[in-house]
Amino acid sequence: MAQENLVALKDDMVAFLTGHELLQFPGHVGDDVPSILWEDQGHPDGWKRLVETAKTAGASFLTISDVVLEEDDLEMLLEKLREQNFPDEEAPEFEEIEALREQVGKVGFLQLGFVHQGVAFLHETACDWYERYEELIDAIEEFSIGNVVFDEDDEEEA
Repeated sequence: MAQENLVALKDDMVAFLTGHELLQFPGHVGDDVPSILWEDQGHPDGWKRLVETAKTAGASFLTISDVVLEEDDLEMLLEKLREQNFPDEEAPEFEEIEALREQVGKVGFLQLGFVHQGVAFLHETACDWYERYEELIDAIEEFSIGNVVFDEDDEEEA
């Protein structure tokens, strides 16, 4: 069964880290850092193996970050969509964004990681609704007016 809110999982992670006498560093490891994503083949407790590996590797802390969906996030997304689809207020994305309002205040994404020899080893978990939210962001940004490129040949023909 898919989780709608990862707050309990985050609490479990913090307790597990504390039990292993590991500190938590509140921070997100971005795409600009060399990293390897922990693949746990769908095991719900696969993140525990990452923690145990970190301890074996001599890590004294792990990074931990979460993303909580905020009302402002949805409003900003709706605004960008309106700018792109004006006057088409019937685009299916509007309905999808409105459906996400049920998720406001919930933790949709968690990242747990540690750095060893210059590489970040990461475990990431996301709710299905959060993955769809990210897809909507990517799609809207991809089609934003600022990213439209006109071919010079097309301009000469006009």
